[in-house]
Amino acid sequence: MEILSLIEAKKQGKALTREQIRYFAKGAADNSIPDYQLAALLMAIRLKGMDARETADLTMEMAASGHMLSPDVGGVPVDKHSTGGVGDTTTLILAPLVAACGGKVLKMSGRGLGHTGGTVDKMESIAGMKVELPEDEFVDIVRRTGCAVVGQSAHLAPADKTLYALRDVTGTVDSIPLIASSILSKKFAAGAHAIVLDVKCGTGALMPTLDSAIELAKTMADIGAHAGRRIIAVVSGMDEPLGSHVGNALEVKEAIDVLAGRTSGPLKDVALYLGSQMLVAAGVQPDEKAALTALEEALNSGRGLEKLKEMIIAQGGDGRVCDDTGLLPAAPVIRKVSAPCDGYLEKVDGVALGLAAQQMGAGRIRKGDAIDPAVGFVMEIRMGDHVQAGDPICTLHARTEESALQAEARILNALTFSPAPTAPARLLHALVTAQGVEHL
Repeated sequence: MEILSLIEAKKQGKALTREQIRYFAKGAADNSIPDYQLAALLMAIRLKGMDARETADLTMEMAASGHMLSPDVGGVPVDKHSTGGVGDTTTLILAPLVAACGGKVLKMSGRGLGHTGGTVDKMESIAGMKVELPEDEFVDIVRRTGCAVVGQSAHLAPADKTLYALRDVTGTVDSIPLIASSILSKKFAAGAHAIVLDVKCGTGALMPTLDSAIELAKTMADIGAHAGRRIIAVVSGMDEPLGSHVGNALEVKEAIDVLAGRTSGPLKDVALYLGSQMLVAAGVQPDEKAALTALEEALNSGRGLEKLKEMIIAQGGDGRVCDDTGLLPAAPVIRKVSAPCDGYLEKVDGVALGLAAQQMGAGRIRKGDAIDPAVGFVMEIRMGDHVQAGDPICTLHARTEESALQAEARILNALTFSPAPTAPARLLHALVTAQGVEHL
């Protein structure tokens, strides 16, 4: 088989066979197909698309390009994936809560790149925390504690590792078949049988419009039907940071504060909704109402926070942070940002806020850059809130005064105020399964 024949077929808009897709995935995994030819086929797929059968085949062949785990964790392995955003710390809340309710959360997460934060980077804010674990140890922790959150194994879906790196530099990131197959191939390879997807839409999301987010969600739900996996996709808003805290240690603190009952708001609400879908997808609870009741009981009783501590200790971390968030890394420069005028917060440029945190050191500009776990900021207003000139709207946590000044300018440029009342951002838009779309 020749890669040129695949490129030519897709260039003409023809569907690729399962055998052709297997050849493509294998060539990406073992580097037998040169990068420039892989890139050419990726661009042809970006321009001509893939049908549902092709997208499912690509997902399964990418999953099969490396190790395929079949973990015995004492229940249905369930995972959750977000397409990325700013201040999105739901994993650190819902993973222990779902585990406290009897779920088995087998979570492989990524690192941050660009304006979005990475769960693995957040976890490493905790002293001693191990996020790179052998696959058998990862599965054993889930079996014993009910949850574990680790980095992606190099042995899982190696075809995706090659193709993702190429997509990032060839302008082919925004292809729905390529996004869907990239996400789900890793989930299938890791052994998840029930998957809840949080597909973000809005100014701070990969999918800027509701229609494009629903299309991606439906594509992934259909792949699950083809593969015999239960997939539920939630389309949620990312027109402003989900939580108030942006930055690695700050986001860990906010997750602990939610689990300790000290704070509430959109982050907690979305985490509970996603967690309820995980319990239903895994068969632990019969419906959303029963699942929410169970999660709220685990939250109010403190069992969710205790489960987070148990998971941290199992992964080598200092579990005392759950009782004293002062043990997390702290920045030396802390100061307020004041509102520039009277008015209502009308719009937030989510990408610009994410990039402000990145420039402070909370994210990477290049893949190998070091992360400063202590820096970031805490937003003190949300869309629709009214402020007067001089009111505090944000607290900066910076390494230097110069960095704080630069972040202040970026944050103020990302906010638009209106003299007239404005609406708060919408959190939940749709619930998508292979059976259809339910608007929320």
